[in-house]
Amino acid sequence: MLDTRLTEQRNERSEHMDELDPLELVELINAEDRRVPEAVRLVRHAVAHAMELAETAFRAGGRLVYVGAGTSGRLGVLDAAEMPPTFGTDPGMVRGVIAGGHEALVRAQEGAEDSPETGAKAMDELGIDADDFVLGIATSGTTPYVHGALARARARGARTGFLLCTPPSEALLATHDVVIAPLVGPEVVTGSTRMKAGTATKLVLNTITTGAMVRLGKVHGNLMVDLQVTCEKLQDRAERMLMTLLEVPRDRARALLAEADGHVKTALVMSRLGIGASEARERLAAHGGVVCRALESPSG
Repeated sequence: MLDTRLTEQRNERSEHMDELDPLELVELINAEDRRVPEAVRLVRHAVAHAMELAETAFRAGGRLVYVGAGTSGRLGVLDAAEMPPTFGTDPGMVRGVIAGGHEALVRAQEGAEDSPETGAKAMDELGIDADDFVLGIATSGTTPYVHGALARARARGARTGFLLCTPPSEALLATHDVVIAPLVGPEVVTGSTRMKAGTATKLVLNTITTGAMVRLGKVHGNLMVDLQVTCEKLQDRAERMLMTLLEVPRDRARALLAEADGHVKTALVMSRLGIGASEARERLAAHGGVVCRALESPSG
């Protein structure tokens, strides 16, 4: 394909895919997809560093901001949108910025990715500063919108990272605080980075935000104790969590949750320590929101 980017190379294993029957196509695509988790594992140290940068930003009152175009931008917006209902975060804590704006989420705005100035403007509009961590996502590594956004973010004092699926240049490595490059290889359909590269992107973003939220105390054990009770499904889940952790019947779990204003962590600390909601909130605040620390400390 006369292009040095790994994401644009032809995959010799799929060169005759148009001759395959449905089951053979499924087997081919699945065989390629199995390469993705190992590619992500090989960059685990960079992913862990990005997680640390996100946690540092959050603890300073800053934000994690994803910037991308096309599939990369949509995945960033998706991961950001899932944080409030999953972990009870403020919607501004993790932000997804996509070239072309909201319209690009449902309809391709391909030309929007070509303007570095527009990417820079998006960082100005968000008021990016030194407390923020901005992660650019461009699986090809070349999207002008993303590079423009990251250059402006760095100029405004933010930490920056880059996620791509082709070998990074020395300049890229020298420019950013972290570079994550899971090399998933050529796509089944040449250049269709919504496939393996998109899967790798989602795995990496899920890991960064999930790990950072765990570090912030939004998970106790492996339960999402900071979820927002905003619907019947989440009310049920919150009650079941308290029933499991405290070994109490549902009516007691419901009563605790009501007294704690729908906050599972508060209800948990209240019950375990035999204290009121206000004191439970104070203990949690004093221990960075981490339940196990609030429970283990001899005093608030």
